[in-house]
Amino acid sequence: MDTHVARSQAIEEEAALLDAIDKWLNRDVRPHVLRLEHADEYPHEMVEQMKELGLFGATIAPEYGGLGLSATTYAKIVERIAEVWMSLSGIFNSHLIMAACVSRMGTEAQKAEWLPKFASGEIRGGLALTEPDCGTDLQAIRTRARRDGDHYVINGTKTWISNGIQGSCFALLVKTDPEMQPRHKGMSMFLAPKGAGFTVSKKLEKLGYKGIDSAELVFDDYRIPADYLIGGDEGRGLQTALGGLELGRINVAARGVGLASAALKDSVKYSQIRKTMGKPICQHQAIQLKLGEMATRVQAARLLTYDAARAYDAGERCDMEAGMAKFYASEAAVENSLEAMRIHGGYGYSKEYHVERYYRDAPLMCIGEGTNEIQRMIIAKQLIERFPA
Repeated sequence: MDTHVARSQAIEEEAALLDAIDKWLNRDVRPHVLRLEHADEYPHEMVEQMKELGLFGATIAPEYGGLGLSATTYAKIVERIAEVWMSLSGIFNSHLIMAACVSRMGTEAQKAEWLPKFASGEIRGGLALTEPDCGTDLQAIRTRARRDGDHYVINGTKTWISNGIQGSCFALLVKTDPEMQPRHKGMSMFLAPKGAGFTVSKKLEKLGYKGIDSAELVFDDYRIPADYLIGGDEGRGLQTALGGLELGRINVAARGVGLASAALKDSVKYSQIRKTMGKPICQHQAIQLKLGEMATRVQAARLLTYDAARAYDAGERCDMEAGMAKFYASEAAVENSLEAMRIHGGYGYSKEYHVERYYRDAPLMCIGEGTNEIQRMIIAKQLIERFPA
């Protein structure tokens, strides 16, 4: 098959998949978002539908039962889903970061054992990095894994873990040698299925991002086989985590695009219906200025996201590109959600409309997968490294 035919086929397959996602969102998601959001109810039925669509295996290789999608196609899917209900994207994003840790750093035996179950959604979970006293500085984690024969015994606490209640397995970052210098060489990543010694202490209540559960996880003499150590060698935990976070940041950027786009679309529609001074408010210059800026933010965020996804697909180092996309798209979502609320006036503050949800959901993306302050630092450091004087 020549390159042109292969490219055409890939474009057709992507279009068919995106069309199926759009139909599912309009038929089975959109009508129920407000009810589930306000009740903070986990969308069990939608999760089963996401299994059928293959979303839990979206970026897992076909040889392990996944769809094997490029990061670019994955970003387009996330954008569409986030435009309707951002919470759904988190249910499979954290799960796919866990899968990416195994795909990129796991042994062949681990890939064969775990990835098919991840791809089908039989095992679902996420990434357990953050601790009560440790967020951005991952090297400061305290959760400890101690070798005991053919097992490891783990003690510690993780917090703000997406899918913590509904998930059944997590990529767990720990210290295997707390005294090691530099600190990252004493860190390791394990696959941690729920079992004796692994408890969920509480569900964490949030401003937004409803529906998906965020929880605190406690490990008390939690015992797992030594072959659950991802990659089989101690000391590679931080490298494993950061590799997974590249995909996570592209996901968060795509969410930002979707949310910023939703705020824009709702505002364009409302501004043509709402009238003041005898004409639709879209004819007022003040509103036109807002819409123009909102539309530009959406497109700029989208292009940055696709650029980061392209670099990821090419196997290039893309921490700067992913950082730029995540930083800009999340800020675009925050700014567009506020402008949408101003355009909608009192209705934007009402729970009968989606605008107030955009306003509550958007700030999370400036924090999650590395704060935007950290993204700025990553971008600057990469600029200096790539363009030495």
